[in-house]
Amino acid sequence: MCLAVPARIESIDGERAVVSLAGTRSDVVLSLTPEAKVGEYVLVHAGYAITVVDEADALETFAILREMGLQGGP
Repeated sequence: MCLAVPARIESIDGERAVVSLAGTRSDVVLSLTPEAKVGEYVLVHAGYAITVVDEADALETFAILREMGLQGGP
């Protein structure tokens, strides 16, 4: 099973962004979400930001992941 997880955009350079998830920074591709802005949350799967999500949904997802014993959070 594959899982897309929310991550917060820290910086953008063209079609690439640095995102933060649970204290880890990663590079992702924004070609599927060109409307994404710094400070917003995106769902990330396989190195691609696949959709922009609102902060409330991202925080709710982090809480569910923590309840499941998985690390989650901005």
